[in-house]
Amino acid sequence: MKHLTLLSLALTLIAICDAKSSYQSVLQHSRIRGRQHGPNVCAMQMIQGTNKKYLTNCKQWYHRKICGKPTVISYECCPGYEKLPGEKGCPAALPLVNIYNTLGVVGATTTKMYSERAQLREEIEGPGSFTFFAPSNEHLTIPSVMVYVCNVNIELLNALHYHMVNRRLTSEELKHGSSFPSMYQDFNVHIHHYPNGIVTVNCARLVKTDQHATNGIVHVVDRVITAITNDVHSFIDTDENLDTLRTAVAAAGLTSMLESDGHYTVFAPTNEAFEKIPPEMLNRILGDPVALKDLLNYHILKNMHCSESIVSGTPMETLQGTVLEVGCDGSEMTLNGKAIIEKRDQLGTNGVVHFINELLIPDSAKTLLELAQGSVVTTATKMFVDAGLKAHLIGSEPLTLLAPQNEAFKDGVRMTDQLKRLLRNHILKEQLSSKSLYHGQELETLGGMKLRVFVYRNSLCIENSCIAAHDKTGRFASMFTVDKVLTPPMGTIMDVLKADDRFSLLVGAIQTAGMTELMNQAGPHTVFAPTNDAFSALPKADLNRLMGNPQELASVLKYHMGKEILVSGGVGSHTRLKPLHGDKLELNMKNQTVYVNKVPVVEADLMATNGVVHALTLYFFGCLSLMLLCSSVDSTLIVTLG
Repeated sequence: MKHLTLLSLALTLIAICDAKSSYQSVLQHSRIRGRQHGPNVCAMQMIQGTNKKYLTNCKQWYHRKICGKPTVISYECCPGYEKLPGEKGCPAALPLVNIYNTLGVVGATTTKMYSERAQLREEIEGPGSFTFFAPSNEHLTIPSVMVYVCNVNIELLNALHYHMVNRRLTSEELKHGSSFPSMYQDFNVHIHHYPNGIVTVNCARLVKTDQHATNGIVHVVDRVITAITNDVHSFIDTDENLDTLRTAVAAAGLTSMLESDGHYTVFAPTNEAFEKIPPEMLNRILGDPVALKDLLNYHILKNMHCSESIVSGTPMETLQGTVLEVGCDGSEMTLNGKAIIEKRDQLGTNGVVHFINELLIPDSAKTLLELAQGSVVTTATKMFVDAGLKAHLIGSEPLTLLAPQNEAFKDGVRMTDQLKRLLRNHILKEQLSSKSLYHGQELETLGGMKLRVFVYRNSLCIENSCIAAHDKTGRFASMFTVDKVLTPPMGTIMDVLKADDRFSLLVGAIQTAGMTELMNQAGPHTVFAPTNDAFSALPKADLNRLMGNPQELASVLKYHMGKEILVSGGVGSHTRLKPLHGDKLELNMKNQTVYVNKVPVVEADLMATNGVVHALTLYFFGCLSLMLLCSSVDSTLIVTLG
């Protein structure tokens, strides 16, 4: 029975955690977490060092954090219930009284006091059906309402009427994006009901909901709300701290959009934010309508998010098409992990504005040089500049830069004419997306070379260099971060072997076996090439016998050749390659070293026009005896040499 109870609880929690988040699902989760303390008890999480409390959801419960800060768990009566002396939990429903008296019960006694002062008491004690968004005692202090009471009571009455709607609205009826006419000149109050269960009215968070009364309902909120009459563009148009932004919005043709109906979130960079950008970069963007529009749209979210709706870092889509991570760190709202928001929740009729003191520049507004700055390719960037290629990095040519990671370069690399030519071959003549690349595709470089694309199960490579990070797509050009410095093919497999003294014995063996033409043919092939050391380690008599039998020698050499091009970046934990003779070659990667049939590759990725060469200092054979010609290769004998 105990196990069935635990299973039932687990299934209930899973169902709630998997359900689409809303206030009611979060409330139910809090009830389940609190029910061990009695009926109608809700688990609450309070951020340490503050008085901010939240009903708990799945993520917050398990992490015990909100906005990155530790929380303290408490157990309180769920909305609408109260304790009884001597009884467990909160078994009794709150007494159903009028709104005026309900304000005193739910922790809004200050609102109750100002209601009497404004001569609102008779109205909220009398007949009707109202919704009252009542600021809690902690958030309705004398300074926050001084603007109303220092004039005449009619101003205070107007302010309180703006917190009221002339109908009963439960939390279920407070739908995301809805608005309702208030009792102050029918100015709307604006509701947002977020997926994490947070509900706001004019960006004020509902901290206690659904406190029913005989003549309506009370929702306690965490701040005073004020009437909204202007759209979000009005903030930009009238605030002197946003002069540069106002000019940019007009130049980009976004004024009408920010005046139209919608539910936007605008992160508005101040004049100071623009001044932090290097003048050359800023002037280029301001003078380029496409880059400027991308820049501004990167500051606008597709949906409206008040600061109180954020309880953890969440990626949110911008009008520019990419995402910003909107989060919080304690009391600070953050963007991409940085606390750069200096004024929050400037609410308009079509959205909300948050002022920021740092400009957010999307990749789509940057040059190649700007894409590379501050990333993991700074060494390559400096080398491209030193090689005289800066004009291509800051210009408007449609290019793709293959930028090796910093660790791909050895210390003390000197700029030479050969290196300059190599770096030119790291720049492709068109702007590409890695998602559009396909196996066998050829890409032309500024240096005039044709580079091949290899698509493997878990990697995408251009020659020997494999893409190591997501594309960065700039204004005119793109950047692929790659794991190695490119080594373009400089000839056929035979040319590669002849050019390297380590393979002189292998070259002789290939000629003896009559395989020279094969090594020069189109292929493609992968050759695991034994060095002179591998040959020298064989017993002399066995080597002479092998070299004296061209047919057997050809079989052994063909077992060292795969039927496709496999660069080291395409080798996974269990990779198989079909040899020209024999069953299969087994490859794997261990500690950044490629192993073929358990033999380590000492140098990988010697690229050829018809394949690739990997150097071995050990010899392996696909036959049972070194002395006999194998008619079929069903097993592998690994010979450890030296």
